[in-house]
Amino acid sequence: MSLPARASRFVLTDEKDASRYTLTDHDDLVSVLDYRDDGRTVALTRAFTIPTFRGHGYAAQVVAGAVADIEARGDRKVDPVCWYVADWFDAHPEHAALLRAR
Repeated sequence: MSLPARASRFVLTDEKDASRYTLTDHDDLVSVLDYRDDGRTVALTRAFTIPTFRGHGYAAQVVAGAVADIEARGDRKVDPVCWYVADWFDAHPEHAALLRAR
C-alpha cells in the first residue's frame, strides 16, 4: 500500500487475520488501527500509536492509508467508531462519501 511521500520509509499492512492495519518503520511497530469488517461496512474501532512514537502524526498516517485501501477496494463503507478516526474524517471531508449512512 502506498503512503504519503514523507512516510516512504514506513510500511502499511492490512493484517486481515488480526483485523488491523499496522504501520511499521523497519521492524518497529509504530501505529495500529483495529477494525471489524462485516462484508458491507468496515468499523474502524481503535487507532493507537506506540507511546515512544507519539506526536509525529503516525496515527493519521495509518488512518489515511486504511481509508485509501478501503476506498480503492470500492465495496465497503466506513463506520468511524474510534473518536480519532471520526475526527480524521471531519478534517478530511473529501472522503465523506465513504462514510456509512446513519
